[in-house]
Amino acid sequence: MRIIAHVDMDAFYAAVEERYNPDLRGKPVVVGADPKGGQGRGVVTAASYAARKYGIRSALPISRAWRLAEAARRRGEPETIFVRGNRDLYVAVSGRIMAFLAESAETFEEASIDEAYLDLSSLDSFEAAAERARSLKLELVQREGLTCSVGIGPNKLVAKIASGFTKPDGLTVVRPEDVQGFLDPLPIRTIPGVGPKTEGLLHERGIRSVRDLRAVERLTLVDWFGRWGDDLFAKAQGISDSPVSNEWEAKTIGEQETFEEDTLDASFVLERARGLAREVFERLGRQGFRAFRTVTVTVRFENFTTRSRSHTEREPLEAEAALYASAVRLLQPFFDQRENPKQRMIRLIGVRVEKLVRA
Repeated sequence: MRIIAHVDMDAFYAAVEERYNPDLRGKPVVVGADPKGGQGRGVVTAASYAARKYGIRSALPISRAWRLAEAARRRGEPETIFVRGNRDLYVAVSGRIMAFLAESAETFEEASIDEAYLDLSSLDSFEAAAERARSLKLELVQREGLTCSVGIGPNKLVAKIASGFTKPDGLTVVRPEDVQGFLDPLPIRTIPGVGPKTEGLLHERGIRSVRDLRAVERLTLVDWFGRWGDDLFAKAQGISDSPVSNEWEAKTIGEQETFEEDTLDASFVLERARGLAREVFERLGRQGFRAFRTVTVTVRFENFTTRSRSHTEREPLEAEAALYASAVRLLQPFFDQRENPKQRMIRLIGVRVEKLVRA
């Protein structure tokens, strides 16, 4: 019998900020770009649960978040605090949490900076797994002053959905015989991989809950979505054979930045590219890689048109300087007629490496 737990840290970035700055505790906190009085660029990286009550969510434009915060303030709600964030701190805290979780199960998988899967099958019962989860949750509060929500199920899919069922500081256990009853009433957006586009297409066909989706024939879903239809059909049944394994390996590492103002100043853009190249190269080393063969740059113009250009070397590149030099070569055409004949201003750039080589 498989027993899988999904551990999801609650509002991780915002919670870490509160942990290390007690003045923020319990207040609406938004981590992200400078809102600049509603004129800021960029997006929300994370929002505390107090800020989420105002409708502020991660990936929301920071200008929209500021307007929601202002509307709440005018209603007499507590004022929202915007912070730029400290990724190095988040990575350090995450590293300690993941090391602790890895010791707590026979198999462990780090899914992201604030999520992990634990295989607890050796405990032989869901009751024992729930008791282990309670112990882990308590230990994390004592060690880091942070809460998490845990979902326990017969596979990774159900465990992940369950961890988001009761937040924050939740624990939801879904036994094999309860899977369909648990999933059926949930909205289709709950299924991992179902984004706004898929949700919209399903809504057009009157499919709004997992129960509705489960009633659709597999071949019909394949006809609508191709191979993704097969996966969608299985997920609606609560089926997933994906193992818990930390053998997963990153295929790409990248960073991007939205500028405070649109610009065509080549010296400014290339200097920001230098900073992104530095961050990407540091992440490359932290994740256990020593080199890469492909460099990709992304440019988003003022009209939101987005273009990417890549170059792959025959031999791996092992230096930050080589990464930056490649990024410069790929970016330069965006300042002239080659890639920007209308001389549009640049809103965002990104730098990414692929075809990674292990240390």
